[in-house]
Amino acid sequence: MSKIIATPSNTKEILETYDLYAKKNYGQNFLVESQIVEKIARNAVPNDDTVVIEVGPGIGALTQFLAKYAKKVVAFEIDERLIPVLADTLQDEDNVEVIQEDFLNVDLKEFVGKYGEVVVAANLPYYITTPILFKIFESNADIKQITVMMQKEVADRFGAEVNTKDYNALSIITQYNYEVKTIMKISKHVFNPKPNVDSAVVQFTYCPSNLVKDEQGFFQMVKACFKQRRKTILNNYGEYLKDKEKAKQNLDKAEIAYAARAESLPQEAFVRLYEVECNED
Repeated sequence: MSKIIATPSNTKEILETYDLYAKKNYGQNFLVESQIVEKIARNAVPNDDTVVIEVGPGIGALTQFLAKYAKKVVAFEIDERLIPVLADTLQDEDNVEVIQEDFLNVDLKEFVGKYGEVVVAANLPYYITTPILFKIFESNADIKQITVMMQKEVADRFGAEVNTKDYNALSIITQYNYEVKTIMKISKHVFNPKPNVDSAVVQFTYCPSNLVKDEQGFFQMVKACFKQRRKTILNNYGEYLKDKEKAKQNLDKAEIAYAARAESLPQEAFVRLYEVECNED
């Protein structure tokens, strides 16, 4: 492996050599602690026969270690300034392919179909975390595991448990088909430039539940039940159905109290409510 990128001095040298600066609109912050980067890579790559899709390689800090453990790394980078940088910093990694393209525009199912075992790894900026993850979730591509670094506050929502302040529709929708595990928490002080908040590395392992026939319909109902957090389940669900009396009947059949709030209800309660709703049709 060539000179380690993820150190304060080497990152600074690369940025200065190419007259680079972190673009705010791409949410760029470069991780400069190599031990952390290697730990992320080790957790992201299950075995040496794995192909890794990396989203936003930056200057190649994580890519370098992914290449060490994976069969192949395919990295999608949207920032054209970084393509020649990556050609330089990753010149010794012959199992890395860099593609200049917006990951959100990639036909992921078709792309993944070219390979065998595929996982995703990424250091995701706040503004694009949820869109990228849901692109993967909804792609029907054969991706068993996703390991991503994101802002800690967002990570807390994905893995939140019922009756906690972070538990919301996103928690239920994500955990419906994925086991969510926080691998590690990362201080804001190991980035250049330093962001305003700490980060966390979260791993999503595909574990389909198959509890309902129409997942999208179920997710739509869950989102509606959390629409206004201060409102009771009766008020939110009643607005969703546009029929408060029907909402009362369905809540009774699902054994859910009218005065309950969505954040107090486990996934199983929403499944019961949706099954009642479907049986009424």
